[in-house]
Amino acid sequence: MTFSNAKFSDAVLAWFDHAGRKHLPWQQAVTPYRVWVSEIMLQQTQVSTVLPYFQRFMASFPTLADLARAPIDEVLHHWTGLGYYARGRNLHKAAQLSCERYAGALPDTLDALMALPGIGRSTAGAILALGFGQRAVILDGNVKRVLARHQALAGDPAKAAVSKAFWALANALTPTQRCADYTQAMMDLGATLCTRSKPACSRCPVQTSCMAYAQGEPTRYPEKQRKQAVPTREAILMIHRQHDQVWMQQRPSTGIWGGLWSFPEWPADAELPEQAEPLPAFMHVFSHFRLHIRPVLFSSRAVLGVSDANGRWVTLSDLPALGFPAPIYSLLQRLGARQEVC
Repeated sequence: MTFSNAKFSDAVLAWFDHAGRKHLPWQQAVTPYRVWVSEIMLQQTQVSTVLPYFQRFMASFPTLADLARAPIDEVLHHWTGLGYYARGRNLHKAAQLSCERYAGALPDTLDALMALPGIGRSTAGAILALGFGQRAVILDGNVKRVLARHQALAGDPAKAAVSKAFWALANALTPTQRCADYTQAMMDLGATLCTRSKPACSRCPVQTSCMAYAQGEPTRYPEKQRKQAVPTREAILMIHRQHDQVWMQQRPSTGIWGGLWSFPEWPADAELPEQAEPLPAFMHVFSHFRLHIRPVLFSSRAVLGVSDANGRWVTLSDLPALGFPAPIYSLLQRLGARQEVC
């Protein structure tokens, strides 16, 4: 099946004009900074989840300079519960570098944007198209799915040769006019119609030229990677509590929950002290593994087996504005409620 690149983009833009999303917060008072923050937040996260986070983030850090000046703990506090915390750390670092290198503004070239932490080729393209109004190419998960089905592109998109073909196609289809609208339209098309399961092909603006639809198997594309077994890890969290306070430590900047505040860990293969009171265990699921969390309570101000480095006492009834992983924040809230009951 052959199709015209111009007809494809015209059909997508016509659909966007009457059905695309135009009232999201980052689509109002558009700046490259607001576009950038939204694109980072939207990585592997649904729009409905991002909305309140974006609003609070913009209220606290309305400009790139505000973000660069803010303490990292405050930035990560605003990221608590959003997950993939490296995004927040990279956002903060990139803001600081932009202030140092580009007088407090994001650069407006692909190479310069990609040189900043946390900005890949597709995110840079989105910033250029949506924030600067330039012709730029994106290839996020939604767009990749639309293109894979439209052209019945076989192969693992993670492989270099297949990825190269995707980028070439995305570039060929991106128009020179209304690039920002086209970019948003392609993301919307993948998010609302050309979904992973049960795509709404009957309402798709490019259905008549879609090769996967013609084959009768649109969900075959893009080719699914073979799922691997998800391992389970265990973490024993030491909760030292004295009245309304608990001892917490800031985790290293790299690794799980990098830079966030959590409880010290007890070696999983070591015997617990007699004074330890086990609390209900629970499971937290990451993208590549599950973490079986076993909290144990010590009703003593003496902190066993941990140093004072990067540690502090935290008041349960008035939690400070620090970055907490979502399960730790939830545990802190439960501890506060338990304290009130006791």
